[in-house]
Amino acid sequence: MISKRLSRFLFFGTFFGVLLIPTMAMAQEAVAAPATMADAVKTLGAAFAMGLSALGAGWAQARIGSAGQGTLAERPEERVFVLVLTALPEVIALLGFVMAIILNG
Repeated sequence: MISKRLSRFLFFGTFFGVLLIPTMAMAQEAVAAPATMADAVKTLGAAFAMGLSALGAGWAQARIGSAGQGTLAERPEERVFVLVLTALPEVIALLGFVMAIILNG
């Protein structure tokens, strides 16, 4: 079993990594042109859209994946249904990516 301290470290490390990496990546583009406050807020909003949607998709996939493994242990014929349910949270991350592009573009 993973210790409580290590699990907190992993959670907050992943949380800040998911938020900070898109912010830094989108800030690279903002360096080329003179930035205004509106550009900074748009970039921050785009980073939050991408980061939080990826975090939510990962959380949902973890829950669906563990439930899907239990389902497959009892009923192996449901594998296509479980596979579809496991792939659905990826749409959340893709929509966050699209929103980040729309906000930053």
